[in-house]
Amino acid sequence: MIYAVANQKGGVGKTTTTVNIAACIAAAGHRVLLVDADAQGNATSGVLGGERPGPDARTTADVMLDGVPPASARMQTVVPRLDLIPGGGDLAAASVELVEREGREGLLRRALEPAAAEYRYIFIDCPPSLDLITVNALVAADRLVVPVQCEYYALEGLSRLMETVSEVRARLNPGLAISGLLMTMHDPRTRISGEVVNEVRTHFPGLVFDTIVPRNVRVTESPSFGEPVVRYDPQCAAAEAYQQASREVMARG
Repeated sequence: MIYAVANQKGGVGKTTTTVNIAACIAAAGHRVLLVDADAQGNATSGVLGGERPGPDARTTADVMLDGVPPASARMQTVVPRLDLIPGGGDLAAASVELVEREGREGLLRRALEPAAAEYRYIFIDCPPSLDLITVNALVAADRLVVPVQCEYYALEGLSRLMETVSEVRARLNPGLAISGLLMTMHDPRTRISGEVVNEVRTHFPGLVFDTIVPRNVRVTESPSFGEPVVRYDPQCAAAEAYQQASREVMARG
């Protein structure tokens, strides 16, 4: 099962969601591959325990554009059973190069086919945009997880993302399904957080996860240690929420 985690709006907890759900599912005993498709490489730095890929490391761009086998690009992470294909700055150039490639929307899907037989779950961390990298992830994916921040502009861009999903279904990947919308950075002290959750559930009935991820300082601390928050502080409220969210993802899958 391949999951794309996407939202073109930045700062919604997309990478945090990808890393932690992947880590939770790996901790549950499944082999999981994390594909960092973001040029910022935050998912990469968030699972390597403070290390960085070496200068000769192969990246998602190499796998997608140059035919490098996923097995030759993957790295071990600090989480047992969780492997990584790292991201990096070359993905910014890759999004430009894709424009000239034949069958450009399906390159990542074809590149990940060898890994699909080896891993029970593959998670793709998408860039905060609806460029060709994200379209490739949507074409490769069976399911889509959309993190949505509990703030006033939460619905901004969601309609455009849903339009893109409809276009991908119609033209390129009819099997793509929305696993769910995950509400993140919830602050129970503010009225707006509760209002946003209700509004999103009203606009997208049946698509919103029951789990709501709270705003938590441990989430902001854990990347500096190169660990998912579920490993850095498994007892904190956010870690417990991501544990619940991972169970929902597996159940909906």
